[in-house]
Amino acid sequence: MYDREYAGKELNFEASGGLINASLVMQDRETDTYWSIMTDEAIHGAQKGTKLKKIYTGKKTMWQDWRREHPNTLVLSVNGQEDTAFGYGRYFSSDEGFRGTKAKDTRLKDKEPVFTFHLHGEKYAVPFRLVEGGKIFNIGASNLFIFRPVGVAIFYSTVAYNSIDRGFIYEDGLWKIEDTACIFDRELGAFPEDDMDCSANLEGFDTFWYIWSLNNPDTKVLQD
Repeated sequence: MYDREYAGKELNFEASGGLINASLVMQDRETDTYWSIMTDEAIHGAQKGTKLKKIYTGKKTMWQDWRREHPNTLVLSVNGQEDTAFGYGRYFSSDEGFRGTKAKDTRLKDKEPVFTFHLHGEKYAVPFRLVEGGKIFNIGASNLFIFRPVGVAIFYSTVAYNSIDRGFIYEDGLWKIEDTACIFDRELGAFPEDDMDCSANLEGFDTFWYIWSLNNPDTKVLQD
């Protein structure tokens, strides 16, 4: 999810109808600028070179799970109709990329699902399979905790936290932040939000390796 405020204007984004290396390109109505979600910046138009401002509020999950947590949720519909059809089943189950697109970087398989992020001026990717159940990484001065529930559908959101002052530990079957009362809630997929000692979210993006690597060829891959 991205902020709509740029250069003092509130922009309305929509799909441009174009793709770059199988990744979505957005277009805003006000300045007719084109924005790549894979490079996080405007690539053509009046705002070219401007970075997208991420807002960490989105969550991908199953409707049944969301409804259990938020029973009073309103459903957005078009003309009163709810589209329940899922048209991407074959794409997710296939090993092939969009229209046969393949990765040039062979460190991971083309359709390997990855969580990607920017940190200290570098780009990183970590396979979903390595962070199921939670995993700690240390990058420079940053201590990272990245988590996906075990066995969830591919479109569940990966959650990640970045702590500079404290590390993360696994103790008594629980993920914790050192020297604090912060305990990770596996059901909610989060540390307590109302505790200032609990680390801040690390913004990132879930996608397939071939899409990310084609748009970000200088990516570092986190491994075991």
